[in-house]
Amino acid sequence: MTCPVTILTSNLFHNSGLDSQLTKEKRIRKKYLINVLNYINFQDETILINFKHPKYDSTMSFQAKPQPYLGSTLKCLWIGSLPHQISKSYEFLNLLVSDGQKLIYVKPDLIEIDKTSVTFSLPSFCYSISSRKLQRYPCKDIQVEFIQNGAIFYGFLLDFNPTAFHVKISIKPPQTFNWIDAEAEVYVVFKNEQEVVYSGECRIIRQDFAHKMRIFVLEPVKNQIRRFSPKELRSSRYELLPSPSAIFNHPILRKIISFQIEDLSGSGFSVSEYRDCSVLLPGMTIPKLEIEFAQDFTISCKAQVMYRKVYKTDNGEAYAKCGIGFLDMNIQDQGRLSNILHQMANKNAYVDNRVNLDALWKFFFDTGFVYPKKYAYISTNKEKFKDIYKKLYIQNPNIARHFIYQDKGTIQGHISMLRAYENTWLFHHLASRATYAKAGLVVLDQISRYAYDFYRLYSTHLDFIISYFRPENRAPDHLFGNFTRQLNESKGSSIDPFAYFHFQKIFESLKINETDLSLAKIQQIQPDDLVELQNFYEYQSGGLMLHALNLDPGTIDEDNLDEEYRKAGFKRERHLFSLKKKEVLEAVIMVNISDAALNLSNLTNCIHIFCMDKGSLDRSMYALSCLACFIQIL
Repeated sequence: MTCPVTILTSNLFHNSGLDSQLTKEKRIRKKYLINVLNYINFQDETILINFKHPKYDSTMSFQAKPQPYLGSTLKCLWIGSLPHQISKSYEFLNLLVSDGQKLIYVKPDLIEIDKTSVTFSLPSFCYSISSRKLQRYPCKDIQVEFIQNGAIFYGFLLDFNPTAFHVKISIKPPQTFNWIDAEAEVYVVFKNEQEVVYSGECRIIRQDFAHKMRIFVLEPVKNQIRRFSPKELRSSRYELLPSPSAIFNHPILRKIISFQIEDLSGSGFSVSEYRDCSVLLPGMTIPKLEIEFAQDFTISCKAQVMYRKVYKTDNGEAYAKCGIGFLDMNIQDQGRLSNILHQMANKNAYVDNRVNLDALWKFFFDTGFVYPKKYAYISTNKEKFKDIYKKLYIQNPNIARHFIYQDKGTIQGHISMLRAYENTWLFHHLASRATYAKAGLVVLDQISRYAYDFYRLYSTHLDFIISYFRPENRAPDHLFGNFTRQLNESKGSSIDPFAYFHFQKIFESLKINETDLSLAKIQQIQPDDLVELQNFYEYQSGGLMLHALNLDPGTIDEDNLDEEYRKAGFKRERHLFSLKKKEVLEAVIMVNISDAALNLSNLTNCIHIFCMDKGSLDRSMYALSCLACFIQIL
C-alpha cells in the first residue's frame, strides 16, 4: 500500500484552543474560499488536511488535491492513500489552505472518508490565521546544490520568493547533517534542465531535524549583485512613451512574466513590482528575455536581475524596484536598441538605418572624404564599390555598424566601424559637412556610446578599437593622439607608428645582396615566432597592438572571423608568415585579403610587416615581392 506524504506543521495549527480565538482573526467568506480551492485544482496543487489523536493529543497532516467545487460538497483526493489507522484512530481536525500569501483555516463538516478520498461540507466562513509579507511560490524540477566548507549536498527547491526559499536536501554517507554549521553562510546553486539560473550566498533561517532528508529555510545575503566591474559613467537612461514591456519565461517558476519597463539604457533597464507578490530575485539569470516595443517589434537578450530595492509610495503601498542587466544580445538587436536610444538623445542621430546610397556617395565626395587621388584609385572598380556599400548599408551585416547624423533627409555626418579582427573593431570613414561641424561630434559621440554600452557582451566581440590616422592631420591627432598622451597608460590606449605605401608587385629598382637573398627564408608562422615578436614589441612599445591585431601566440588557429564574412557575402582571409635569416626571426608578415571596397583606404586588404630590426627592412621588401604572386593567386 502506498502511503501519503506526512507533513509536520506548526503547533499553532493543531492547538485545540485555536477555535475559541478565531473571532479575533480576519474572517473570510465561503465564496472567496471556493475560488481559492478551484484555482488550486486548476494548478494541480494541494491543501493540508489535519487529524488529531483523541487520547495522545498528537497530530498528523496529509496532502490532498481538492476537486472542482460543484456547489454542495468539496471532495479531495489523497496523495497516495490514507493509512487505515488514521480514519479509525484519529479525529478530523481542520483544513489548511494557502492562497499564496494567506494561510486559511477551515473547519468544515466531515461527510465521508476512505483510503482514496474525503468529502466535506464547507462552512459559511473561514479564517485567515497567518499572512506572509511576500507570496511564496511552489517550484518543480529545480535542482539545488547546497555548498558549505567544501561539502556539497544535493536536493531540490520546494518554494521560492525573493527573500526566502525552502530547499529539501538529502545526504549520502559518509555525509551527515552535522557537517552543516547552522550559524555559517551556505552557497546555493539552482539549476533547471538547461543551465544554472541562480547562485548566491544564503543564511540558514530554520531547518527541521530529519535524519536523511532535511528541509532548510534560506535567506539570500545580498539584494544586489555586481556582474561586471563598475563603470565610471552610467549608460544614459531614458523613459520611453509608450513604455516597452519586458516578457520572459521565469526560469524558476516556469511561468510567463511581463513587466512594464520604467527606464531603459544600453546596459539594462528597471521595472517595479508589488512587494507582496515579487518574483525577481537578485542574481537570477533569465536565459531569454524579450523587450517588446510594439507587436512584431521585439529585441531579445540574455539578462540577469542585478538589484532589488523596496520602497513605499505616499499612500503606503510597498513596491520593489528591480534592475535587470544585459548579459548578451545579438549584434542586430544591439543596433535596433541603439537606434531607439540615440534617437531619444538626438532626433537626427541614426544607427544602422537604411541609407540612400546616392546621398551617401554624394556626401563622401562633397566632404572631400573621397579626394581626387583616392577616387583615381577606386574609379576603375566603382561598380564593385557600389555593390559592396549596398550590402553594408542596406543589409546591415554583423561585421559592420554605421552611425549617421541626418537633418531633413540630408546626411550631415558619418562614421562607421568594421570588425577587422576577432575581437577588434576598426573605426573609419569619419566625415562631416563644413556647414554642420557639430555633426562630426555627434557621430563620434554615438559610436563611443555604442562601444561603451555593449563592449562587455560576448556577441559584440569588442575588446579593442583601432583607428589608422596620419599624425600630421590635426583633427585625428587631437582626438586619438591627445587622448592617448593624456591617459598615459599603454595598456589602456597606445599608438604605434607605421610607414605605408602602395607597393608594386615587382620591385625592379630594389637591389639586395645575393647572399642575403639566399639566406632569407619565408615560411608559415610558428607559435614561437609570435612569442619572439611579443617579446620584441613589449620591449619596444609595451602597447596593445599585438593583442588588437590578434597576434598573440595562442591565437594562431582561433580566428573565426573569416566565416562571419562569408555568411555576410564578403571575402576575408588572413595569412601569417615569418621572415628568417639563419633561423633568426627578422620580421613577421600579416597578409589580410578582403573585398577592396570594405575600407576606402584598403586597410583591410593589405600587408602588415613587423620588422624586428632596421637591417631587415630591405629583405622585408623582398618578401613583399615574393608574396605578390601568392596574393595574385588568391
